[in-house]
Amino acid sequence: MKNQTQIKCPNCGTSIDVQDILAHQLEEEIKQRFQSQLAKEKKKYESELESLNQAREEFEQKKKQENELFQERLDKQLKKEKEAIEVKLKAKLEEEQSEQFKALQVELNEKSEKVKELNRTKAEMEKLKREKGELKEAIEAEAQKKLNETLLSEREKIKKTEEDRNELRFKELQKQLDDQKKLTEEMKRKQEQGSMQMQGEVQELAIEEWLAAQFPLDTIEEIKKGAKGGDCLQFVNTRTHQNCGTIYYESKRTKDFQPHWIEKFKADIRDKGANIGVLVTEVMPSYMDRMGLKDGIWICKYDEFKGLCAVLRESIIQVSTAISTQENKGDKMNMLYNYLTSNTFRMQIDAIVEGFTQMKSDLESEKRSMQRIWKQRDKQIEKVIVNTIDMYGSIKGIAGNAIQSVKALE
Repeated sequence: MKNQTQIKCPNCGTSIDVQDILAHQLEEEIKQRFQSQLAKEKKKYESELESLNQAREEFEQKKKQENELFQERLDKQLKKEKEAIEVKLKAKLEEEQSEQFKALQVELNEKSEKVKELNRTKAEMEKLKREKGELKEAIEAEAQKKLNETLLSEREKIKKTEEDRNELRFKELQKQLDDQKKLTEEMKRKQEQGSMQMQGEVQELAIEEWLAAQFPLDTIEEIKKGAKGGDCLQFVNTRTHQNCGTIYYESKRTKDFQPHWIEKFKADIRDKGANIGVLVTEVMPSYMDRMGLKDGIWICKYDEFKGLCAVLRESIIQVSTAISTQENKGDKMNMLYNYLTSNTFRMQIDAIVEGFTQMKSDLESEKRSMQRIWKQRDKQIEKVIVNTIDMYGSIKGIAGNAIQSVKALE
């Protein structure tokens, strides 16, 4: 049956089903017919819809106009009724307020009369009170005046009596005050003098103790308190020679340097027959900024005294040794004095003391440096020990008893 509805194309020889072609053509025709009918129905529907919309708009417009007209009539009616009610209320309120106002006016008039009467009474009372106060003040003023006059008279009498009685006592008190003032000044002067004397004695003892400790072969002789002269004598001795010479020390610890000390000290040196005199003072003369030789007297501060005395002692030993080997070459004492008072000796002393001072300064500097280095090393060692203990503790905590104990770190 299927073969009967098929034909071959004379050109390409392809088999064509005639039934399929007819069915397709029929389907296309029905489809076109349906679409045409659908378009007509759609157009008709749209036309009817447009008519309905137009009718609805006309209805809405008409309804709106009727509502506006109704609302306008309603507003007019409400306005009339409102005005009528307001007129009635206003009339009623005016009537009620008029009655209340009249009653209040009557009450106000009555109270006003009472207030006026009260004010008049109060004014009278104030007037009476004021007159009473003025009268009282006048009486009190008169009484006070009489009392003041009486008191003044009595005071003058008492004052005169007391002045006569206390004149001698006042003079006694004044004399006691003057005596007490003089006594206070005297005690203050003695206290200051005692303080200065104590300071001087402290320096004297320090000089004597240092000489005795530094030069055990020498003889340190203290000049007794109250005796004429300086503070102490140093008799220079060596293991081979006794009494090589004498150094005389005078200690001064005051606020000002007195020039007459030098002449007095020179006289004391001559009395004692000393070879050299050293004046140790806290305040140098104004013309000297450091130790030096003045009129044959060595003047220095306490911190310079230690270096100076060592140099002077050594020079005495050297001169004594030279003199002992040259007994037949002149006057020994003159040679010693000339040498010790010469500019050469002074320059040598300055050089030696400067060297001594520099050595002492260098020693102190080295000491401070070593202390600083020791502290640094100590902190470094402590840091290493602490870190080692921490590391040992950490490892011990991890490994437990597998790590052998280190007693130094436990």
